Amino acid sequence: MSAELFTSLRGTERVFAPGAAVFHRGDAVERLHIIRGGTVRLLRHQQDGHPVVLQRACRGDILAEASVFSAYYHCDAVTLTDSVTDAFAVADIRRLLETDIGFCRAWAASMSHQLQTARRRAQLMSLRTVSERLDFWLVWNEGGMPEKGLWKDVAEEIGVSPEALYRELSARRKRSPSKPRFI
Repeated sequence: MSAELFTSLRGTERVFAPGAAVFHRGDAVERLHIIRGGTVRLLRHQQDGHPVVLQRACRGDILAEASVFSAYYHCDAVTLTDSVTDAFAVADIRRLLETDIGFCRAWAASMSHQLQTARRRAQLMSLRTVSERLDFWLVWNEGGMPEKGLWKDVAEEIGVSPEALYRELSARRKRSPSKPRFI
């Protein structure tokens, strides 16, 4: 959704360091965040403590858009990188959805895009092997792995242990040492 649609609203710039919480599960929903820069992930933790990545929001994405109609957040939002958001009062967003047909259409288009992304994530999680999941993730993220310090985050996003991902990357390196980006 284009940030220009929110120009009639008063937003607040929020700046976050890597690993910072934008909000926590159970917090009251008071603000809607649009990502201006960086990457923020929505996480829900399983009973064993392992996180499940529900959304990987980047520039222009709405963070936790479904929360506009909830009293409380149902997951955690944690920054992966230095991140900047514009935060808007949820009450103002609800008012626009009730009164502004142009905003409502743009919101519906954005929700359609988010649904496509959720379906892609479901497809990723249906793949059985680490190799298949990594291949899918690489195509989805335009072919490159992030710097080594962020590989653990990739493992979380594709639903495997960091050790399983490291073994797969090592096997790929042995099979094709001339392709260091693991494609």
